Amino acid sequence: MAFSLHPQLLADTTYLGEFPLCLALLHKDNSVPWVILVPKRENVRELHHLSMQDQQQFLLESQAVNHTLERLFQADKINFGALGNIVPQLHVHHIARFIDDIAWPGPLWGNTAGQPRDEETQIEMTLVIRAALKHHGLITDYTQTT
Repeated sequence: MAFSLHPQLLADTTYLGEFPLCLALLHKDNSVPWVILVPKRENVRELHHLSMQDQQQFLLESQAVNHTLERLFQADKINFGALGNIVPQLHVHHIARFIDDIAWPGPLWGNTAGQPRDEETQIEMTLVIRAALKHHGLITDYTQTT
């Protein structure tokens, strides 16, 4: 069975590119920079369901995203989480947080206005994050294949 992205993730994000294991997606919420990694494995709900080799690869890719968000946006904190209560497909949020953001110090879920970025800002942020991730040498593709 071929990998496909959950429709909710497709609707809520912009494609950044592909790592060897994961799709990298930029959330459209305008509150903070927010990248989601989705392992390209069908029917996986939990990180510990990945093979040990895939878990190690995920950590490399996640570290690249976290470093990138921290460096590009001078984040005060990086939130990292895999909830999956609504979208069962394994996806892990990497969120740059700031002491003056809309939800600080609480979680973003349920504490933002839920407004999407305007298209121009989303495109600009996508290009900036792609370029920074390419510097890590892990992103291999920028053309959406899902």
